[in-house]
Amino acid sequence: MKLTLYNNIALRCSRVVTTGYSTSFSLGIRTLAVRHRPAIYAIYGFVRLADEIVDTFFGHRQREMLERFRHDTDEAITEGVSSNPVLHSFQWAVNTYNIDREFIEAFLYSMEMDLEQKNHDLQSYSQYIYGSAEAVGLMCLRVFCHDDPIRFDKLREPARRLGSAFQKVNFLRDIKSDYQERGRIYFPGVDFNNFTEADKRQIEEDIAGDFRASLEGIRRLDRGSRRGVYLAYSYYMALFGKIRKIQPDAITGRRFRISNGRKLLLLARVTINDLVGII
Repeated sequence: MKLTLYNNIALRCSRVVTTGYSTSFSLGIRTLAVRHRPAIYAIYGFVRLADEIVDTFFGHRQREMLERFRHDTDEAITEGVSSNPVLHSFQWAVNTYNIDREFIEAFLYSMEMDLEQKNHDLQSYSQYIYGSAEAVGLMCLRVFCHDDPIRFDKLREPARRLGSAFQKVNFLRDIKSDYQERGRIYFPGVDFNNFTEADKRQIEEDIAGDFRASLEGIRRLDRGSRRGVYLAYSYYMALFGKIRKIQPDAITGRRFRISNGRKLLLLARVTINDLVGII
């Protein structure tokens, strides 16, 4: 009972982190059932902090910071409390919804990979995507299916494919910053100094397959989570559509985005489709 005020403040901090970093995910979360929102904000806040350590804290002791973050995360979950409000809200979500420790460990391992690995082979590429995106999707699925473990098991693979699609679109969207600023190449065997139409088409076909495999899973979510997840799907499909129209030699020179006006149109369309039952 004494922690009620602190719990509420910690969850509000995670919401502020989410809304401050991502208008897209914030829109999606606001379309979820109210009961799901605090935990999803908590998950996103946790993910965002770890990502900042490896992506923006250059010139600082990133490896030590990430290891301390890993230790503090484990301690927060074990103790059920943390003086870091974002970690406190995350441990609340983990302990309330029985989020698998394996998902958390896989995510943090992918963050560690970003500190030391600039190029990937097929194995490390798959491992990175699992930890950085698929595992996060599975954390969210635990929240959505908290009272229905059978549904979780049935939707596990579509959730992984959706996370995989999102991350691969992010790789294409962020080539400029990942490759030119950080020296990272996530796609195995790709040379962005000689990025061909065949390279781009192969990546796009892989992403399209992930999107197709994920859609039936979205349709099988309950109404409290389906609209928000479908909105994120629609946003990434729109982003993917923009990228597909760009020539390979132009893709490394810009970062792609969807305008706020387009996001609102997508929100309206998804809401109508959900209400009439055609998602």
